[in-house]
Amino acid sequence: MLKKILTGVLLVLVVMQLLQPEKNKSEGIAADDISNTYSVPEAVHAVFVEKCYDCHSNNTSYPWYVYVQPIGWWLASHIKEGKEHLNFSAFRTYPANKASHKLEEISEAITEGWMPLESYLWLHRDAKVTPEETRLINNWLDSIGIPVKDNEE
Repeated sequence: MLKKILTGVLLVLVVMQLLQPEKNKSEGIAADDISNTYSVPEAVHAVFVEKCYDCHSNNTSYPWYVYVQPIGWWLASHIKEGKEHLNFSAFRTYPANKASHKLEEISEAITEGWMPLESYLWLHRDAKVTPEETRLINNWLDSIGIPVKDNEE
């Protein structure tokens, strides 16, 4: 009986691997990308691409384990949810008040340290936004008139 159960579980796991989620990939920088909406300094854009775009753009750089289900399904769901909150690739489509609010939220998220998510940082330690990168982004946001989150608050 145990052998039949284990065979059934193994069969389900194998079939699960055949059901891969659609990948969040695009070519190049989208026409509606934040860098085509605002004059984003290269250094700031590089931080966004390196630390934020995997979950918040139309171009995810996938790790090897995305092909292992159900992990791939969870990642696809996580990316979809992240893009619902903020999509750098569609920034130009946001109304002005929403765009300003999203920029304020970027400052708040990186200053308070709740982005990138802790669960993402477990396997992507290099994605943690450094204090220098936070200052760089906040200085740019301040220069375009966006209220920034003060680290001292």
